[in-house]
Amino acid sequence: MSKISDANPLPQGWVWATLGELAISVKNGIYVSRPGMEPDGVPILRISAVRPMALSTKDLRYTGMSLAEVEAKDGLARPGDLLFTRYSGNPSFVGACARVPDQSFPLAYPDKLIRVTLPDSVVDSRFLSYAWAWSGTRSQIRNHVKTTAGQAGISGSSLKSIRLPVPPLEEQRRIVDVLEDHLSRLDAAEALMERCSIRLRKVRDTLLNPVFGYTVDANAEAAVYPPPAGTIDSDLPRVPPGWRWQRLEDVAEVVGGVTKDSKKQSDPDLPEVPYLRVANVQRGRLDLDHVSMIRVSVKKAEALALQPNDVLLNEGGDRDKLGRGWVWDGQIPGAIHQNHVFRARVLGGEIDPKILSWYANSSGRWFDQNGKQSVNLASISLSKIKKFPLPVPPQGEQHRIVERIDDDLSVMDNVSELVARSRARSKSLRGAILARALSGQLANQDPNEEPADTLLARFAAERESAGVKPVRRRASSQRTRTSPAQQEFDV
Repeated sequence: MSKISDANPLPQGWVWATLGELAISVKNGIYVSRPGMEPDGVPILRISAVRPMALSTKDLRYTGMSLAEVEAKDGLARPGDLLFTRYSGNPSFVGACARVPDQSFPLAYPDKLIRVTLPDSVVDSRFLSYAWAWSGTRSQIRNHVKTTAGQAGISGSSLKSIRLPVPPLEEQRRIVDVLEDHLSRLDAAEALMERCSIRLRKVRDTLLNPVFGYTVDANAEAAVYPPPAGTIDSDLPRVPPGWRWQRLEDVAEVVGGVTKDSKKQSDPDLPEVPYLRVANVQRGRLDLDHVSMIRVSVKKAEALALQPNDVLLNEGGDRDKLGRGWVWDGQIPGAIHQNHVFRARVLGGEIDPKILSWYANSSGRWFDQNGKQSVNLASISLSKIKKFPLPVPPQGEQHRIVERIDDDLSVMDNVSELVARSRARSKSLRGAILARALSGQLANQDPNEEPADTLLARFAAERESAGVKPVRRRASSQRTRTSPAQQEFDV
């Protein structure tokens, strides 16, 4: 595979250099066994604080150490320093780089981050943070990421071997000025898109509630609430007197799913059928991209086989997942459902399955009040979910409600698609702007400025005189400088 520097000739005065050649120091963070939530001592960043071109200080922990103690461990991230992620459960975040802002308060950084300090006389750390987010840099990083036991990571020596295009110092600053102007416009556009998405979600939640537009005020006649059934039924909406309040068990047959038996999975005599898990049953939709298989008895497979118009409701998982679900359309013949998913089969056309599902999806408070929480899992029992109170409109009104919501969904889906395309376009523009910046096409060039290789040579001489082993650079043309892998230092 050809080196990236060979495939990407640089403008006059630019040079290829590794992060190791550019750095004054590269150092791992400090270990804090149990960072505290309450303010105590110097705050310490979390690994998730580092994202490409952005450092978040919104969710800090605390070291319990004084500033002097952290300084003694050389554990401060100072303004202008670059921080890199060493480990992450998500490989795309490994090797991410963020710059500590100029106005930052004292911050410690953990041992799963690496701090790089750069010489102001050679490189602008703002420029380098943008260069690190460039696709040419990210492709190099991916080649160095290793995954062990589900944890992706990159070594300090690998980070230091990453090659970056380096312009003359003043040109770096001009590039940063132009980049930040362009990126600030994209940031503003993306913030607007995010506000639109938040507003759209709120509108969607409102419009998908079947009682929207039908509730009556306290002075008007309303349908009689269902009699007590041992559940918490506070805050039920007041619906017109022509509607009826029913319990779910009055309008549907509700059953639990199959519990996976590991012994049966190795029995080839048992039929293997597809089965739906909590992850497949989303709010208002079914995600069938990854459907698992399970071996069960013929009797169990027949008893639990899903039929079109069955409503699937989640029984367990995170607390906000309780009761969420959607209508089965018979997409996968013979599919059944696991024990953490309930099936409600409407009896005698009492209620449209979509209305049942939409109302359940809008009733998160009821499920939260009637569910229970173990250490890591929320759940609601079959006996409780059978008592779920359900407002049942007259048949003619049900048809109008379904028609109205389907029309509203079509409009909202179109808006969501427009926002998604806009976000993709913004991401593409960011990549294009970085590519132009890193190829010398974004800012003016001045042949009279001191070339980057001269700056690097002077920095290397300064490091050598300070007792740091010099980095040997092989001779090459001024347009395509490359360098060998660097020796370890400070990591």
